Amino acid sequence: MESPPEPGPNRTEAQRNVRYAHLVGRLRNRQITMEEATELFGMMQGMLRTSEVARLSRAPPPEPKPRAPPRAPTGAVPRVPAPDDLLLAGILAMGAGAGLLAAISKRMTEGTAPDRAAPPDRPGTRAQSP
Repeated sequence: MESPPEPGPNRTEAQRNVRYAHLVGRLRNRQITMEEATELFGMMQGMLRTSEVARLSRAPPPEPKPRAPPRAPTGAVPRVPAPDDLLLAGILAMGAGAGLLAAISKRMTEGTAPDRAAPPDRPGTRAQSP
């Protein structure tokens, strides 16, 4: 089986897409290593940065607003960030969480060997008979 291309500064877009698909597949199958999760996280951050730059470049420049004299605060509700602003952070957090969860669950399953004896009963508990 051919391994995916190694990370490098002069990879083409097609190679990056192949590597991304490979890493996402390993994440879904819970076979990802911490190094691969870190690489996938970096790729996702790069894609989000590229997406944000493209979105900002398409947006019309803001119109200059005339300076208004400061007003006393009224009972106005502060501006809540738009859902688009929180979406990028949410996607990033989900990707990081999924990678960490996969790595932790893999480590937990590797640490549980089938030939291990059951832990001894704690004081004050009774063993239940079948």
